[in-house]
Amino acid sequence: MGTSDERVVAVIMVGGPTKGTRFRPLSLNIPKPLFPLAGQPMVHHPINACKRIPNLAHIYLIGFYEEREFALYVSSISNELRVPVRYLREDKPHGSAGGLYNFRDWIMEDNPSHIFVLNCDVCCSFPLPEMLYAHKQYGGIGTILVIKVSAETANQFGELVADPVTKELLHYTEKPETFVSDLINCGVYIFTPEIFTAIEGVSSQRANKANLRRLSSFEALQSATRSFPSEFVRLDQDILSPLAGKKQLYTYETKDFWQQIKTPGISLKCSELYLHQYRFTSPHLLTKGGDDTKSPHIVGDVYIHPSAKVHPTAKIGTNVSISANARIGPGVRLIGCIILDDVEIKENAVVINAIVGWKSSVGRWSRVQAVGDSNAKLGVTILGEAVTVEDEVVVVNCIVLPNKTLNVSVQEEIIL
Repeated sequence: MGTSDERVVAVIMVGGPTKGTRFRPLSLNIPKPLFPLAGQPMVHHPINACKRIPNLAHIYLIGFYEEREFALYVSSISNELRVPVRYLREDKPHGSAGGLYNFRDWIMEDNPSHIFVLNCDVCCSFPLPEMLYAHKQYGGIGTILVIKVSAETANQFGELVADPVTKELLHYTEKPETFVSDLINCGVYIFTPEIFTAIEGVSSQRANKANLRRLSSFEALQSATRSFPSEFVRLDQDILSPLAGKKQLYTYETKDFWQQIKTPGISLKCSELYLHQYRFTSPHLLTKGGDDTKSPHIVGDVYIHPSAKVHPTAKIGTNVSISANARIGPGVRLIGCIILDDVEIKENAVVINAIVGWKSSVGRWSRVQAVGDSNAKLGVTILGEAVTVEDEVVVVNCIVLPNKTLNVSVQEEIIL
């Protein structure tokens, strides 16, 4: 099914600052794709999965962030993977398919036979080699990663109907008002270069319609509010829906985990999923508890950056990620949390179901936690950058913006 010299490229859509608003206050400091999940930047997980693709020639990141925000990460990950990684900045939104088309000359530079397209804000095991193999069996111009979800949540995503035997995509609809199917689009695709012809077709169709519409200024005004510019093409509504049922697109179902990373609360859940996955993919990243009195007591899946200092009497886990230069004091208890760079947790403090922002400190005998459903709006307590929780203060189910000092206990509040 193909020759050994065929080449594959991967494109990861990282979005831009106009998007990550639901990720505040954490996205005030850092582009959302660089926020650490299980100790690695969010975008690192799909990039790392690309390493398993045979004959991978190049990885491209496409987004609206300033290039300087990604420069350091892109250069270090290129060296680490020994695969060129390049950041391509869009000057304006072109839609998910329009963004691909906009950079088609770069993407086709290696003359690839296949192009992977991954959304950065997706947490899953990214079964890319398996998708590539299935795609070659199916033929067609594209294969979509899909998963079964509960009927109640399906309408938050793109729902689709696939032939149970051939796996052909028969029908696709984005966030339908009535239930269509419990199979949803995971935001991970593989295409042949013919995808560019399909995008070009939509683009020129739209341009032709726009020309025809210039009949009267009144009609032009009416249609301008409803239509997109010709170069703005969405992968889901403009490409997948029209091509469904034409033996062009197929599906590959994952039985593994999948989450869309929309909010900080979900990022805590995704960190947990990736920590668990490390058992099978990167056991060296998990911290083992030592039998000696010099090592902290570790429970379950825990990542601790080598530069972090953790007191041997601390008890850490399960599902904890501790970033660079953090200092965890004696008797501290951490469960289900992300501790970011340069944080200090002082003696006997407790942090449960929380994200503690860069350079923050939690005082002695203090407690920072969230209780209740992790999918609830405040199911995670978040301290923004440089927040100080003084000694013996309890913070429950709160979001605290950067540079605040808390000297009294608070509950169920957003502290601006």
